[in-house]
Amino acid sequence: EVQLVESGGGLVQPGGSLRLSCLASGFTFDDWNIGWFRQAPGNEREGIACLSNKDGSTYYADSVKGRFAISSDNSKNTVYLQMTSLEPGDTAVYYCAADQSAAITTAQIMGALYPWEFASWGQGTQVTVSS
Repeated sequence: EVQLVESGGGLVQPGGSLRLSCLASGFTFDDWNIGWFRQAPGNEREGIACLSNKDGSTYYADSVKGRFAISSDNSKNTVYLQMTSLEPGDTAVYYCAADQSAAITTAQIMGALYPWEFASWGQGTQVTVSS
């Protein structure tokens, strides 16, 4: 069974850094795209980053570009989201998700990462940015 488990969320001060992890199991990790999404109360789910484990290509939403970095350790079946210069607006539940099709290609072309491209999801981890 495909499983994704996020970890690393917590409370951090504005300007601080945090690294989220997504541990994957139940599928061939390096054949899939792994995305990061976030959702704050009352808001739609926002796609913020995606990584192709096959070729290493990446996508970032404008809202996080230059501050967040997605990476992977394929030997550990883990994708990371390194977040720096965190702002209160980054407060949300963060989810990782897996796609076996063309989500990253679509994102690069359309400038948006769509939740419906992803079939498998983790349960989310809360990130709160506050002083």
